[in-house]
Amino acid sequence: MSPQTRDWNAASYDRVSTPQATWAEAVLDRLQLRGDETVLDAGCGSGRVTRMLLERLPRGRAIGVDASPSMVEKAREAIGERGEAFVSDLVEFEVREPVDAIFSTATFHWIPDHDALFARLHAALKPGGQLVAQCGGKGNIAAFKAAMDAVASREPYAPHFEGWRGPWNYAGPEETEERLRRAGFTDVRCRLQPAPVTLDEPEEFVTTVCLGHHLERLPEELRKPYATDVINERGVPLELDYVRLNIDARAA
Repeated sequence: MSPQTRDWNAASYDRVSTPQATWAEAVLDRLQLRGDETVLDAGCGSGRVTRMLLERLPRGRAIGVDASPSMVEKAREAIGERGEAFVSDLVEFEVREPVDAIFSTATFHWIPDHDALFARLHAALKPGGQLVAQCGGKGNIAAFKAAMDAVASREPYAPHFEGWRGPWNYAGPEETEERLRRAGFTDVRCRLQPAPVTLDEPEEFVTTVCLGHHLERLPEELRKPYATDVINERGVPLELDYVRLNIDARAA
């Protein structure tokens, strides 16, 4: 795995990812499907959303790809015999044959090089194939990130974060549209969408979804205290100020 990827706790993510699954419903609605297509789920996670995709493909199949081995193992259980899932970085994966469409939620913001990402996605699509995606966009979790940074700047955490800029790439719509066109996509449309989430019991969610890369930089004895301090910095109930970047395009 590249320095920007990590092996997630797939069982925990499957439990807490209701916000991501809720967003995915609206993204799936943007896919124009007959029901017999082959669709790639780029960043399939635990397969919870891939299973939702399969409900719209009664005669088709899904291919999941994710950089986390634990996620892919969980996704294979969800996909069953209706498709496959494999481990790969999204800027390096290859499919045996081009697919009809690519679907993705809550993934692209984990990838530093969006030019390389979109070039790889374009190469995996049939001519005219759809790309329908949503990820964290410009301004995503800005207030929560400020809390993370504030706590990380204090002792005993500061030495472990010195010089580190974090794991995310929250792009804006204009720059994303330019990158998609450079990669060969047409009919490009991108927009930001505020999507705040309030958590009454935030510990497992933020530990699994938001703080994973941060916690891995810390020794074991500082991980739980860091997560607790970040939550306390923002207060409970905790509002995560999510901003989603919606992407629609077609392969030329």
